[in-house]
Amino acid sequence: MAFTQWDPTELPIRPGLYINFKEAALMQITGGARGTVAMPLKAYAGTATAKSFYTVENEADAITLFGENNIQSIKFALQGGAKEVLVYTMPATPTAPDYVDMRDAFEARPFNVFVYDGEVSAAEQANTLTWLQTNRSEKKHFMFVTGGSASDDQNPATGNTRSTTLADDAVVNLITGVTIGETSYPSGQYAAFIAGLIAGTPINRSITYSQVAVDDVTKRLRNSEIVMALKAGSLVLVHDGEKVKVEQGVTTAKKKIRSIRARQAVATDIEKTARDNYIGKLDNNEAGRDTLFSAIKAYLETLEDSNVLTDPVVGQDPLFKSEGDQVYVSVSYDEVDSMERIFLTINV
Repeated sequence: MAFTQWDPTELPIRPGLYINFKEAALMQITGGARGTVAMPLKAYAGTATAKSFYTVENEADAITLFGENNIQSIKFALQGGAKEVLVYTMPATPTAPDYVDMRDAFEARPFNVFVYDGEVSAAEQANTLTWLQTNRSEKKHFMFVTGGSASDDQNPATGNTRSTTLADDAVVNLITGVTIGETSYPSGQYAAFIAGLIAGTPINRSITYSQVAVDDVTKRLRNSEIVMALKAGSLVLVHDGEKVKVEQGVTTAKKKIRSIRARQAVATDIEKTARDNYIGKLDNNEAGRDTLFSAIKAYLETLEDSNVLTDPVVGQDPLFKSEGDQVYVSVSYDEVDSMERIFLTINV
């Protein structure tokens, strides 16, 4: 808290010495919380009631709230690495308007990755894509992970078509089902694990080659099929002879998940801190703008220290003039990717 004894707009009346300690910047930009998976739950038999939100951090709480037979998707998200699952309980017989109400309700809640509880129709997948894009234009950033049915998973071309239909920087489409023991789970349900994996992975790490705790995939793809899937922007699970792993962490727009999550973090953190601490509180003059630029630069440098990006530059946008209540900021940096393709030349 700043220590102040006088205000230049309303000077004290009594004689005396008055001191202010002025901070160089109002607030440094800090990273927001990560790791929350949002999920609408289709069925529940515990203490939960319809059209309500519940934050679940462990399996025991999920059982109490929703019943042991209804929490497989929640378990997958937590096993994937989610810090918590933000659950919205759907009505017993969800209709199209109920899905709209659910998405509207989630707009007022913070989360990082959205996924459905099991399979969902192509129409609702398309509606969710539109919803994601609308939220992005309104400065709410998250990722959407989805998948298909067991029959879809037997034909990678079907999953690839879904990736093309849902092409977007922030959408991840799993096209591979898995088996755990004697039970098979289609990609539409196992998408919850991938959502947890994405949410729980630091933004300076990739999920490429991450091992998943399953026994096998429901269909092992040939090399040519894996290549076609990656070209389509599909997320593929591969059994390498010893374990099942994520082939590459890509979105349906063929972008790296690591890169998109870093961009979302930058956009979310800067906007939130500006809204809370800078907008309406800084003068739009050189000193005020320098304070804003310095805060953004300091934040980006913390990401540079964490190997999220390099060489951040922040300053006045030369294409526009900052005047009145408008400030134009130019930000540039280089993204840091993970090593994913290593080429050897061996001379003998």
